Amino acid sequence: MAENASSELNLRELRILNALLHERSITRTAQLLATTQPGISKVLRNLRAQFADPLFVRNGHAMQPTAKALDIADQLRTLLGAADGLRASVSAFDPDQSDRTFSLLLTDVGMIRFLPPLIAHVAAIAPRVKIRATPLDSRQFELKLEAGEADLALGAFPKAARHLRRQRLYFDGYVTVMRDGHPRMSTLRSRTGFLAERHILVTASETGHAAHGTAQRVLASQISPSNIMLQVPSFIAGAIVAAETDGLTTLPANLAKRLAGPLGLTAFDTPIALPRIEIAQYWHERYHRDAAHRWFRSETFDLFSSTAHKRRR
Repeated sequence: MAENASSELNLRELRILNALLHERSITRTAQLLATTQPGISKVLRNLRAQFADPLFVRNGHAMQPTAKALDIADQLRTLLGAADGLRASVSAFDPDQSDRTFSLLLTDVGMIRFLPPLIAHVAAIAPRVKIRATPLDSRQFELKLEAGEADLALGAFPKAARHLRRQRLYFDGYVTVMRDGHPRMSTLRSRTGFLAERHILVTASETGHAAHGTAQRVLASQISPSNIMLQVPSFIAGAIVAAETDGLTTLPANLAKRLAGPLGLTAFDTPIALPRIEIAQYWHERYHRDAAHRWFRSETFDLFSSTAHKRRR
């Protein structure tokens, strides 16, 4: 009896299997779940014995799931969802008494844009509630939401999986910034003057700014390569360089507004048509009905959405 009990599957092993199916890598799964590669390998050995199937086979450097693994994938997600549902509290959420920690997935831009007002707001209405910010990697944020490692992701994720819940907050545009006292402030606001200047081009990446790709391509197609003085994968780094050189950089408007004063920057309308960015909050269906989760995303919506701002006027 003891041997049978010890050989039974547990939820932790099933969560690891779910992560392996998503990541197709022991290394990335270990990083995602904040554990070790040997630990993941040990669990995988046990899973193979339990299912009497290799579950994954090597194809070069990649791990490909077997037919058995693919066959149980949907059942696995359903089972994990049911398990989380059993653990979820059905009682009303009292923000004034709760000491819950809410976790947010944010880019570096999102941390500057959302955290200061959100922390101040939550401190005023729920003094014991805590906020934890986690760096966002758009290649993994869906799994983090599914696994409950984050409550919400805030930002622009045009390729987010359709099964995720989403709620639009607002649209953001782009502006260009230059340092205060730039020697050609009177001419670079025109298209001709803008294109003649040297630029710091912020490049899109899967670790946060994937939605910026379209704007990056438009800028790169209009600005001569000889006038691109720097390419950098960070809006904040681009702004700092612009503040200390004569280079221009183009940023999301809300970020530029936040950084202009502290960095000594002047913002102006970019004289090239660029796409707007849809900023939304994302969460997993598994936590949609959780009372605490509903409260938290309601507060973020009321604080940041353009609709809520219009109601308050």
